[in-house]
Amino acid sequence: MAKWFSIGFWELVARIVLKNRILMLSIIIAITALLALQWKNIQFSFTEANLLPDDHIVNKEYNAFLDKFGEEGNLIVVGVKDDAFFTPKAFAAWNKLMIEIKAQKEVDLVVSINDLKQLKKNESLQTFELVPFVDSKKTNSAAYLNSIKKDLFQNMPFYEGLLFNKKSGSIRSAIYLDKKIVNTAHRKDYIVKEFIPKIDAFEKETGIDLRVSGMPYIRTLNALSIVNEISLFIGASLLLTSLIFFFFFRSFRATLIAIIIVIIGVMWTFGLLGLFNYQITVLTALVPTLVIVIGIPNCIFLTNKYQQEYSAHHNKARALQRVITKVGTATLMTNLTTAAGFATFIITSSHLLKEFGIISSLSIISLFFLCLIVIPIYYSYQPVPKQKHLEHLNRNYTRKFINWIAKTVKYNRKYVYIVALVVFLVSIMGALKIKTSGSLIEDMPKNTSFYKDILFFEKEFEGIMPLEITVDTKRKKGVMSLSTLKKMDELQETIEEIPELSKPISILNLVKYSKQAYYNGNPDYYDLPTSQEQSFILGYAKNATKNSKNNLMKSYVDSTGQVARITTFMRDIGTGNMAKIEDKLWAKANKIFPKDRYHVVMTGKALVFEKGTQYLLDNLVTSLLFAVFLISLLMVFMFRSFKMVIVSLIPNLLPLVITAGLMGYFGIPLKPSTILVFSIAFGLSVDDTIHFLAQYRQELKRNNWKIKKSVFATIKESGISMFYTSVVLFVGFSVFMLSDFGGTVALGGLIAITLAFGMLSNLMLLPCLVLTLNKSLTNKQEFIEPKIVILNNPKDADNEVLH
Repeated sequence: MAKWFSIGFWELVARIVLKNRILMLSIIIAITALLALQWKNIQFSFTEANLLPDDHIVNKEYNAFLDKFGEEGNLIVVGVKDDAFFTPKAFAAWNKLMIEIKAQKEVDLVVSINDLKQLKKNESLQTFELVPFVDSKKTNSAAYLNSIKKDLFQNMPFYEGLLFNKKSGSIRSAIYLDKKIVNTAHRKDYIVKEFIPKIDAFEKETGIDLRVSGMPYIRTLNALSIVNEISLFIGASLLLTSLIFFFFFRSFRATLIAIIIVIIGVMWTFGLLGLFNYQITVLTALVPTLVIVIGIPNCIFLTNKYQQEYSAHHNKARALQRVITKVGTATLMTNLTTAAGFATFIITSSHLLKEFGIISSLSIISLFFLCLIVIPIYYSYQPVPKQKHLEHLNRNYTRKFINWIAKTVKYNRKYVYIVALVVFLVSIMGALKIKTSGSLIEDMPKNTSFYKDILFFEKEFEGIMPLEITVDTKRKKGVMSLSTLKKMDELQETIEEIPELSKPISILNLVKYSKQAYYNGNPDYYDLPTSQEQSFILGYAKNATKNSKNNLMKSYVDSTGQVARITTFMRDIGTGNMAKIEDKLWAKANKIFPKDRYHVVMTGKALVFEKGTQYLLDNLVTSLLFAVFLISLLMVFMFRSFKMVIVSLIPNLLPLVITAGLMGYFGIPLKPSTILVFSIAFGLSVDDTIHFLAQYRQELKRNNWKIKKSVFATIKESGISMFYTSVVLFVGFSVFMLSDFGGTVALGGLIAITLAFGMLSNLMLLPCLVLTLNKSLTNKQEFIEPKIVILNNPKDADNEVLH
């Protein structure tokens, strides 16, 4: 035991790993089996991404709205724009479709032309009766259907914007799902297995193209796209990174173990998701691919070090031990800094980001231990590397690239600084042009049919994203007072003036329709009643809404009659436009609703998402600074030199500025997906810095503190591994550009570009800075490690670890 404690920490780790190979592999197999048992707990998210913390005022208001009126996102709309719709065959098929949908237990209410009701005055009962708008016995007549079409478009303003577009002639039905299933797996099963087949059957029978949209439908198909892309990303990243690995090392054995390690890492990631009962969201769906992309570079560094050591002294046991002892600290630190880049999301109050940060950081740390244990053990059972496996260490193109880097650093340092400064200034100017954006559908797959249907409803009915306004009158039955209705009418007129918003729906629509019905359906009377008409018309309207299960307006006033709800739908607009609309609506609401008598709240999924985007933007600098702080602490611990940390940050912050500049010049906005780029890319880019400086520290001691000699020896020693890993990371993150989701494409492309600049910056700018500032940076006190006592005979230790 005393003999073990007489060696350094990593020597101890190497001894434990290599002398207990069967035990170590057994532990890994047991952990894999235990985590695999957790896969049964994995679930997919059935709600939109909520980026706000639970205690945020916007979330509180939204949850209060849901408590009072129930789930707002339960509307599915089915639209059609075809002259053949008002023909006997098509109308009969439509009638059949709507009846079948209405009969299903998952559907709460269907509002459609075929069974449309209109208000008729019943003077004897002093109420309005709901009578059929369409006589089903006459629908086999084309002339009758044409008259129905004309009557609908000219005499039914209550349904304009809800069921038809008067200008274009498009028609739609409103299908309200049972609110209890909207955020459950049952919703997906119903839409995929019941609803969509019925739509397909109608299209096949009539040849009419139906358009389908609404949040439940969009969320379901969007989630299915995410699931499909998980397999695509895992397969593509595994294939490409493995091919690159094989191209570099020309060894099937080395490639095989790298593949096995990252597959186990992916299995552990899914196990962690199940263990913590986290749902698979648009963010956590990326983690398995990240494990592959980050795991392969780990394998490259360890494999490359093993081959370098064996090439130097042809002692397999010593090479295996030094794989751990020489790159253990550097590899640990690189994985910690990468994990830190993801862990910054844990400090946010958003559950979505927290879960992503926890799973990704734990997966990366687990992957480090997996690589450190499995690779040396694997090679201990394999024959020694053949000469063809070592040729890559002196391959012509890699040698030329590294020699070019060395010559540039040695003879053209001045030009490196000039280029870096110019690029920095140009990038700053580009970064100032960055705009912000964010909406529920902005990053959805553009080539899917459901996205094209979204565009159809945006054009024909002004969008499908709900924006809700509630008006609390602070007194029971206050909603039906004429003064309140007039104020609501003013606000709704403002909404109708905004082109990005649809015609609003509220109890006000029913009151206006009641007046029209009172005057025998004359559309000229679709308006608020006067003070003289108020008593009897509102009395009719109140009687009409009693005990009506199919009343469309039942969700637009609370049970006490105190709170009214105004619903409008929004087009896909950016965050900046949303803020302008919100300001305009608030200006009107504050003017017409005195705060001492009314309490107005603006909420809805569209607003929650917009506020979530703004929340991320506000926390972007904080999270990035936290990542810099965490990584700086790790580097202070590693190098014992605060000045060295400052120098090492410069080559890694420059690529971030370049990326921001490119976003500004190419019009790529800051949004939830692209915001993540900076923290993730910074954590990955710093890996090259740590590998370079860790090797530099070793070279300083080996070369008796001769700085120039140590710098160029470091470039030669670590340059190849840095180049290999950067290529793998670049290609690995580029896999995300295969996605149909715009946000995922932007995330992958921007990180790949940032890492490419990061590699060049760490291979060129970093050594230039070290050489220029060598006198003030390098001394034994700042770079000295904790004293390590080595065994009297190192060779014996090297040979003993395998026995």
